Amino acid sequence: MVAHHGHDAGAAEGPFTTRQLLRLDHALRIANTETGLTFSVYIGEFETPAREHAERLHRQIEGAEVAVLIAISPNQRKLEIVTGSEARKRISDRDAKLAGLSMAAAFAGGDLAGGVVAGIDQLASHAGRA
Repeated sequence: MVAHHGHDAGAAEGPFTTRQLLRLDHALRIANTETGLTFSVYIGEFETPAREHAERLHRQIEGAEVAVLIAISPNQRKLEIVTGSEARKRISDRDAKLAGLSMAAAFAGGDLAGGVVAGIDQLASHAGRA
């Protein structure tokens, strides 16, 4: 499942309630508007190696150079954050790693949606305003 603003995120499927999906969509919309980057979330199984799978998903996003993909496989306990070439100028690998750690901590506590929303907010604040 890939949630983009403006696309149907499949409200009835996936690990989120409708309310959580709305929260997620709202966080993505704010992040996209404030930063001028394109934030996307993928939740699902990774093919191995996970990093290559996440990078392949990232390349499929329109305007991949300004895209930030947060890819999560709850069952495999994996999380990948992929930034496009332009996005990387504003979100360093270290920033992405820190956001990943705080998301992983929330996931460990059982709050998948809250962790994703916090991660989006953190990455957007590192990116700064457009």
